[in-house]
Amino acid sequence: MTQEEEAAAALEAGRLLFAAECRFFFAAQQLEKLPPPAGPEVAFAGRSNVGKSSLVNALTGRRGLARASNTPGRTRQLNFFDLGGRLTLVDMPGYGYAQAERRVKEDWQGLMFEFLRGRPTLRRVVLLLDARIELKDSDTAVMDLLDRAAVTYQLVLTKADAVKPPALQSKLESVQALARKHPAAFPHVAITSSDTGLGIEALRAELATLADPPA
Repeated sequence: MTQEEEAAAALEAGRLLFAAECRFFFAAQQLEKLPPPAGPEVAFAGRSNVGKSSLVNALTGRRGLARASNTPGRTRQLNFFDLGGRLTLVDMPGYGYAQAERRVKEDWQGLMFEFLRGRPTLRRVVLLLDARIELKDSDTAVMDLLDRAAVTYQLVLTKADAVKPPALQSKLESVQALARKHPAAFPHVAITSSDTGLGIEALRAELATLADPPA
């Protein structure tokens, strides 16, 4: 198989996975009330208003699947979605909306950190960063926390359609350099736009490599 054929096959695998039914099945606010570990899981994390719900909806092609809170930073629970019985998507609470350092400490040193550290089925955390703005202290604090939890995470730039190409390239290079300094960071940084679909197919293909094989 040629490189082009392999790339096409990967995109098709991603398309098929995310074309499957995706349904909400569990929400947890306490560690002891998490659903039992089963198949592979991918968690989505990021600052409030980074576009996390929009990305989950764009990946699954379902506009109302993940819903953003009317009050940013208010969601305090883990929401679990089953994707075709092959992969579980976990929507994590946003962080850093206000009083960033305290919020990260309170929300993420408790339930979130224990979930990240102790979940044997968690394959990867997708950590979203807004391509339009500079990284915040809360972002680097969560990256440090993920390093300590020894959880592989991938940085994904969102809202890339709102950034001109030269500035986007500069942003990508700086984030890639940052990723290389973190031991648990996945080396490839993805660029996405939920509005235009930029990078969505490629991210689907990457996440499909973590799913259980089709029946």
